[in-house]
Amino acid sequence: MKKISTNIDGLYVLENISHSDNRGLFRELWNKNNMQKLELNNSFDQDNMSISSKNVIRGLHYQTKPHEQLKYIQVLHGKILDVAVDLRKESNTFGEYFSIEISDKNSMGLWIPKGFAHGFLALQEKTIVVYKCAGKYKKNYEKTIKWNDPQLNIKWGINSPKVSIKDSKGISFASFQKIKN
Repeated sequence: MKKISTNIDGLYVLENISHSDNRGLFRELWNKNNMQKLELNNSFDQDNMSISSKNVIRGLHYQTKPHEQLKYIQVLHGKILDVAVDLRKESNTFGEYFSIEISDKNSMGLWIPKGFAHGFLALQEKTIVVYKCAGKYKKNYEKTIKWNDPQLNIKWGINSPKVSIKDSKGISFASFQKIKN
């Protein structure tokens, strides 16, 4: 496994090692010892999976303090445009986003530390995304920032995605900035 730095502190692209032959493919999704060697020590509380149709956007989701979550995102089938937005008000990259295409073909994953909003666009039918989460899900602390917030100006490459009612009612980034914590 290889850890690749991004332009945002603490946010990493992880490149998994895959082995393929005439039978198919083998890929290790998680190995505690490898993560410790990469100085990505964490104990996860839950694994989640979503299956999305093409052109579905999920997000931008985050949990407020003291229940922020660290996430490790991987794709088992299909392809996504994965997006992480830095919500750490003390950070030099506050309000900036990082995006990357992750697929079942490229062996990449995205390590998202606490203090970020996360979302993705499914680029293929029946895209399967798995999330490892450190920090338990707490419904009362879950929040959403609008996927198409003009201040964030995320380049999704789509104008009319399929979005849940909950996600379409997300707050603006300007509203998030006014929240104290």
